[in-house]
Amino acid sequence: MISSYPPRLCGIGTFCEEARQFIQKANPDREVLVISHTDGRGKGVFPIIDTGRFDWWKSVAEKVKELSPYVVHIEHEYGLYEYVDERGIGDGNAGFLNLLEAIADYPVVVEPHTVHGRLRDFEANFIYQMCQRADLVFLKCHYQKWRLDWTFPGRGWETPRNILVIPHGARPDRRWGPDEIPAIRKELGLDRVPYLSQHLVGLVGWIQSNKRWDILTSMWEEIVTEIKNRTGVEWDLLAAGTIRDSHHQKDYEKYKQEVEILENKGLAHYYEFIPRGDLYYKMMAVCDFIVLPSVDETQSGTLARIIALNKPFVTTAPMEGLTAQTLESEGGLLFSTKDMLRQKIIRLACDESLRIQLGEKLKRYLENVVSWEVVARQYNEAYAMARKAKRTNTKIELAMEF
Repeated sequence: MISSYPPRLCGIGTFCEEARQFIQKANPDREVLVISHTDGRGKGVFPIIDTGRFDWWKSVAEKVKELSPYVVHIEHEYGLYEYVDERGIGDGNAGFLNLLEAIADYPVVVEPHTVHGRLRDFEANFIYQMCQRADLVFLKCHYQKWRLDWTFPGRGWETPRNILVIPHGARPDRRWGPDEIPAIRKELGLDRVPYLSQHLVGLVGWIQSNKRWDILTSMWEEIVTEIKNRTGVEWDLLAAGTIRDSHHQKDYEKYKQEVEILENKGLAHYYEFIPRGDLYYKMMAVCDFIVLPSVDETQSGTLARIIALNKPFVTTAPMEGLTAQTLESEGGLLFSTKDMLRQKIIRLACDESLRIQLGEKLKRYLENVVSWEVVARQYNEAYAMARKAKRTNTKIELAMEF
C-alpha cells in the first residue's frame, strides 16, 4: 500500500490503517506493507515519501521494485502527492503520474478519495491520465462511475473501462449493546456532567469549515424545547472533536464557542478529543443518533463510523457520497434546508421505533455491503484481476453502470 499513515492526523491515513488491518486478515500468508510519507510510523511501514522534493516518486518506485509486491494498492488524495516549488506553484500531481509510469511492471490499483460528480478541468484530465496508467481504479460510489460516462464523452473523450466500485469500508466489530452504554459514558467521564441527559444527539468528528456545526447549534435550543414539549423527555447535544487543519481555525473557534454558549445553558456538552481509534467509536456509541451537516463530501470516514455503529443519522442532501450512501442504506434522513434539519431531528428524537428501524437497516447494510470483511474480499478479487491483466498484457474492460 502507498498512502499517508498514522500518526499523521489524516483521514486517508486512518483509512489506510483500517483497510490494511482487514486486508491482512483476508491474506494471512502475505505481508501487507506500507510506503508512507516521512511522518508515518509502525511495523512494516516505510516512511520515504518526501513531497518537498520534486522527484519524491523516484525513491518510492525504487522501494516498490525492492519489495517486488503481489500488487501495489495506492490511496490517492491530491494534497498527499503535490510538490510545490519555491515559487509556490504546484506540479498538478505530475509526480504521482510519474510514479504510476515508473512502477508499471507491477499490478497497480489506485483508490482516489475525491472524485466529484462535476469535475473541474484539472480533475477530469488527471483522472483520465490516472486511469490510463493504473490497471484498476477503485471509486467509492456508483454515481462517481456513471457521472464519468457523462463528463468524459462531453469532452470528446472515451470513458475509461477499468473502473470498479468498491465502497468505503466500515468496521464490523465496534457495536455495543444498550446495556454497555452506561459503562462507556462513565469511561468517557460523561457521568460527571450533572445536567447531561440520557438521550444525546451527536456532532462528532474533525471540526472543520465544511462540517458546518453552526447549522445545528444555531437552532438547538429551539429544537430541544420542541422535543420536551412533545414528549416530556430531556435531550442534550454532544459535540465532540478537535481541529486538524489550521486553515479551519476561525470556524473551529466559532463552532466551539457556539457549543459552549449552549453548554452554559445546560443544553449541550463539548468534549475535545482526537477522532481516532476506539475513542472515536465510543464517542458516537453514547449518542442516540448523529447529525452530519457537511456541505462538501464525496464520501465520509465519519459516515463510515456511523454505519459501523448502526447509528441512525441526519445528513445534508444533495451531497455526493453522503446522499448516495443514505439512499442505498436507507439508514438515515436527509435535509436540504434548516427547517428540514429541525424537523428531521425532532422526528428522530420523538420516535424511538424509527430510530430502531433505521438502525436495523444500517446493520444489514453494514453486514452485506460495506463491512471491511466484505470490502477486503472485493479488494482480493480486484488484485487477482489486476495481476491477470499484467501477466497477459491486456487492458481491463468492465461494464458501465448504466
